[in-house]
Amino acid sequence: MVDTSFFFTKMYARKGYPSLKTNRKKNMMLAITLLCTLFLVACNNNKIESNMSATVANFEYTNQNNESFTSNELEGEWWISYFFYTNCKMVCPQTTANIVNVQEELAEINLTPPIVGFSVDPDFDQPDILIDYAKEYGANIDHMTLLTGYEFDTIKKLANESFKTVLDSGGPDDHAYAHSTFFFLINPEGEVIKRYDGLSQAELSDLIEDAKKVM
Repeated sequence: MVDTSFFFTKMYARKGYPSLKTNRKKNMMLAITLLCTLFLVACNNNKIESNMSATVANFEYTNQNNESFTSNELEGEWWISYFFYTNCKMVCPQTTANIVNVQEELAEINLTPPIVGFSVDPDFDQPDILIDYAKEYGANIDHMTLLTGYEFDTIKKLANESFKTVLDSGGPDDHAYAHSTFFFLINPEGEVIKRYDGLSQAELSDLIEDAKKVM
């Protein structure tokens, strides 16, 4: 077979056209640029807008099954947390129902992140109380852990320092606590990167959409 590449290269050069080699180089650069653009778009689609930054301190508490549960069990996982207590009659019934709804909606698309609830009334909320509470709200306890087994001052410090949220005791009745209604999204490195109003349907939708992006 006759090699005509030399002939066409000379013809392109005489007529003032770019050489075949130049065209190939330009096409390669365009392809690389396109691939880089697609990669950046994909990366940005997986990013979420953070509204806080804090690191969860290491902990070892007791779960609803009366078993030890440590922060090490969450390493390498995206997880969600919130604060509650079973005697709460004001906001907890709604926030707990909402966190279970989040769990159910994520499960529909095969996402089962660990959800960790920290009781702010550890003296009353013993494991048997917590297991009944989880069942009452229909929580899937294979992926939801309710914690107790610490002093109030311990959980107050965790709330204040690791989650940058309020927690105080006291009120007209015993076992009354002022605590946040936020849900928190924690990354695999144990950093709290975003909080959501657990009473806002719009922000609960944001949580679900953010979970889809990163999990």
